[in-house]
Amino acid sequence: MRQVIFFIIFLFMLPTIAVSSEALHWGFQKGSEGMQAQAGEKLDEMLEKYDSYYKGNPKDKVLYLTFDNGYENGHTKTILDTLKKEKVPAAFFVTGHYVDSASDLIKRMVKEGHIIGNHSWHHYDLTTVPNSTVIEEIKLVEKEVARLTKQNKTKYVRPPRGIFSENVLKTAQKEGYTHVMWSIAFVDWYADQPKGKKYAYDEIMEQIHPGAVIMLHSVSRDNAEALPDVIRDLKKQGYTFKSLDELAGNQ
Repeated sequence: MRQVIFFIIFLFMLPTIAVSSEALHWGFQKGSEGMQAQAGEKLDEMLEKYDSYYKGNPKDKVLYLTFDNGYENGHTKTILDTLKKEKVPAAFFVTGHYVDSASDLIKRMVKEGHIIGNHSWHHYDLTTVPNSTVIEEIKLVEKEVARLTKQNKTKYVRPPRGIFSENVLKTAQKEGYTHVMWSIAFVDWYADQPKGKKYAYDEIMEQIHPGAVIMLHSVSRDNAEALPDVIRDLKKQGYTFKSLDELAGNQ
């Protein structure tokens, strides 16, 4: 009888067991020679548990192009022109500052078939704020994007600075949001330190692999200038570019 009582108490306690709020910094072993990037078993299992992604099927030569847009630096129009010419879909993860300061570009993104992703309103480290603030940060971006465009849901979330926790993943999932990390990236966010388009081109091409989620910062002139050659040369290698909706199975 005592064992039964203890078991019942344990069952009642289960919902109150908190998941970890430990801050994790997204990172991975870079892909090379066509082999996928690897984040390790622990992170792979955590992302899968909360329906999150950082790469697609290793057998399919499919790529997912994403941009982080914290502020506008004059290069997004060039990027959008390239995407339109090459008929490539992309996702743009935006902050509140970007929504407020670059509303015309937000409208153009959606009009031309791109996805607006959610990078939080204030670009906080979301592991340092209450769950209610995590949701508020996401909802604020979503509300303003919906006000400007026909996209009513910013269902894809990318944590500021790549800092997250299991609790952040769970909190977002409960509200219907999907975290999308990345499997290709490089130092491209110092807008005042350009290294030339060859630098951006080489960094992408050296890491490329099937199923890659490519993360680029739109403030980089290098990225904007390299993108046409990147897209055309990857197409020549047999790669196709698809929407995050296909990665997440939300077609």
